[in-house]
Amino acid sequence: MRLIIRGGRVIDPASNTNAVKDVIIERGKIVEIKSDGSRGEPLCPPSFEDRKEQKKQKSTIMDASGKWVVPGLIDMHTHLREPGHEYKETIKTGVLAAAAGGFTTICCMPNTDPVNDNRSITDYILKKAKEASRARVYPVGAISKGLKGESLAEFGELKEAGAIAVSDDGHPVMNSQLMRRALEYARGFGLIVISHCEDLYLAGKGVMNEGVIATRLGLRGIPNAVEAGMVARDILLAELTGGRLHIAHVSAEDSVRYIREAKKRGVPVTAETAPHYFSLTEEAVLDYDTNAKMNPPLRTKEDVAAIREGLRDGTIDVIASDHAPHSSLEKELEFDAAANGIVGLETSLSLSLKLVQDGILDPMTLIAKMSTNPARILGIPAGRLTPGASADLTIIDPEIPRTIDIHSFKSKSCNSPFDGWHLQGKSVLTMVEGSIVFEEM
Repeated sequence: MRLIIRGGRVIDPASNTNAVKDVIIERGKIVEIKSDGSRGEPLCPPSFEDRKEQKKQKSTIMDASGKWVVPGLIDMHTHLREPGHEYKETIKTGVLAAAAGGFTTICCMPNTDPVNDNRSITDYILKKAKEASRARVYPVGAISKGLKGESLAEFGELKEAGAIAVSDDGHPVMNSQLMRRALEYARGFGLIVISHCEDLYLAGKGVMNEGVIATRLGLRGIPNAVEAGMVARDILLAELTGGRLHIAHVSAEDSVRYIREAKKRGVPVTAETAPHYFSLTEEAVLDYDTNAKMNPPLRTKEDVAAIREGLRDGTIDVIASDHAPHSSLEKELEFDAAANGIVGLETSLSLSLKLVQDGILDPMTLIAKMSTNPARILGIPAGRLTPGASADLTIIDPEIPRTIDIHSFKSKSCNSPFDGWHLQGKSVLTMVEGSIVFEEM
């Protein structure tokens, strides 16, 4: 059976395509992308010629007029909680949330219980992901055994089992010698090191951004240097070793500056940020809202402006959700005791579309940061709409109004500060290997 997605605006950074075209899919593959065959005519009801062509080709025609047809979105930073914390999220509910958010591929961090620092856990994650079958899942293995920062995990074993990268996300690698060895070791296996940049000694017992608001609320603060200092250290280590470094969840102005300068020197560094760091400031914490508690913390309007500029000028390569589900057991507590993190898979795209609406990014650049760039950084066969490629794609309605309702999430958790926000644009169809895994067309 042939599927023709007709009349959509095909946006594919990999081929520099940005035009109204038809995408033709057979047996799970893209076989052709050609100029729009509708010639501007309405597709419903189909003409006699259309019906004749459908019968001849045994084709199904899907009308995508007024919508964007883009490579399947890729989220290279999520927490699926399984194994060990299935009451917060399972791999099945995580991939359902991913599909609803427009993501065809996600990477899951290793801070599970047990930690994904060996073949058996990677095998388990891939088995459960195959059973869930809504999105492709690439496990990220641990840098250090047990995330303890004491000795390196077996990168070769993790890579052979299917790990796409290594990270101690949620736990910084405080030992600089160990981080150096990680970059060297990972380079030998063609793996990228994803760094959680945080100086635990400088952070102390801080729970939000250091500044006037923290003082007003009587909460202990975390200065920007907690993140930026470790960003600078890891950039120097990447420069020393030649190892590929990816900086996770960038939130601070100084971090953006260090990454920009490193790229100018040719250091093999890439970076990501998350929608909450260009959508919210520390003021979201004013009512002690634990849904606005995260690590790194929400920062000032100057930091938000720097993140947006970093996205605009290419310093920040990727937008990732840092999807971190928690139950009410971890969030409905006093602010100091509450867990860090928010769910993001089902809000990431809508929040990121606001960057286009605000003139920060054009549509092509946005899709690059949410699909093509993650695929390139991770070295996976995704993030493109070209003949012969797997039919992993997302259809986006950029105009449709949306009110975020946490109770409608597919995720098992609903810890989000964006409940009730009125936004514009969302994914309306997600397809993996030619099969529709989510649809609201």
